[in-house]
Amino acid sequence: MNRPDDEVAAQFIVKQLEHGVQNMEPATRERLAAVRRAALARYQERPAPVLGLAWAHSAVTGRSEHRVHAARYVIAGAVLVLSLAGFAYWQSMGSNTNDISEIDISLLTDDLPINAYLDKGFDSWLKRSPR
Repeated sequence: MNRPDDEVAAQFIVKQLEHGVQNMEPATRERLAAVRRAALARYQERPAPVLGLAWAHSAVTGRSEHRVHAARYVIAGAVLVLSLAGFAYWQSMGSNTNDISEIDISLLTDDLPINAYLDKGFDSWLKRSPR
């Protein structure tokens, strides 16, 4: 028995509009109908915008109306993927392995034991020593 307020309001508005149309002069009704028919004749449905990667299928298959734009997207994507791959390779082959090996060599060839480097007071000892 409880109907939403929107539904009740919509029914009230429909009743008021129908009452207004019934009390309208026939000439006015005919002019409104003619204008409506003319507007519907000129109306062209526009395609709805699609979110996401809708252009990717047309770019790959080559069925795009704008092949130049599709090629630009493919080239930009390829450059992005290659640059990310190059950056990842550069990071993995970077100086991290050389730095670790240099630290290991310097620790192993020094006269001090490793525990001396791990000692929290070692830095202050180095500053005080006349070495």
